[in-house]
This record gives sequence, C-alpha cells and structure tokens, in this order.
Amino acid sequence: MNKQMTLFAFKDDPLCFMHVLLNALDLDEKGLGGRIVFEGEATKLIPLMADAKHFLHPLYVKVKEKGLIDAVCKACSIKMGVLEAVEKEGLPVAGDMSGHPAMSRYISAGQGVIVM
Repeated sequence: MNKQMTLFAFKDDPLCFMHVLLNALDLDEKGLGGRIVFEGEATKLIPLMADAKHFLHPLYVKVKEKGLIDAVCKACSIKMGVLEAVEKEGLPVAGDMSGHPAMSRYISAGQGVIVM
C-alpha cells in the first residue's frame, strides 16, 4: 500500500515553491497524495500566483484544479496580510493548532509529512 504524502510549505521563494507545486503534481500522478499545506511566509505567494501574469500561475492553477491544496494556515495568512486573498481564492483555511494546521492530524491519519 502506498503512503499518502502531504507537503508543508513554509518558504516564500517562488523558485523554491515551484518545486512544491511540481512535487505535488508528481505525487498525485503516482497515487502518493501530493497535498499541500501553506504555512508561514509561503502564504504570501497565494495572491501572487493567482495573478495570471505570474510565472507560477499555470502550475498553481493545475494544483488548485486537482484539489491538491489541503489547507492554508489561518494564523500565518492573518500575519502576512493575505487572509482575504486566500478566502477569495476559495482555499481551505485551517487553524486547529493555536491557529496553525497541525501536522499531527496528517501523521495520525497515516500520511507522511514533507517540510519544504
């Protein structure tokens, strides 16, 4: 049985984040999960990637259309000033651990967690 993987993304470097998107798509294609959780400064990338002119927009749209964005951190979205943009994108917001998505939820469900 294949273990389902969830990617927790923290960095807001677009070139680094491209690998989060690519790996999510690859894991999904291979039946290994590929869900993404936006944490920390990575939440700032959402309004940038939503712009059709941004170079990550096509990958972001693919990931979003496949339903691979599992959660966006509520506390970090507020801190980074992007909660409204996250909600406008229709992305799921989570904060079950003092305002942040808990890794324990994924681990308890038998999923692997990769921090990027």
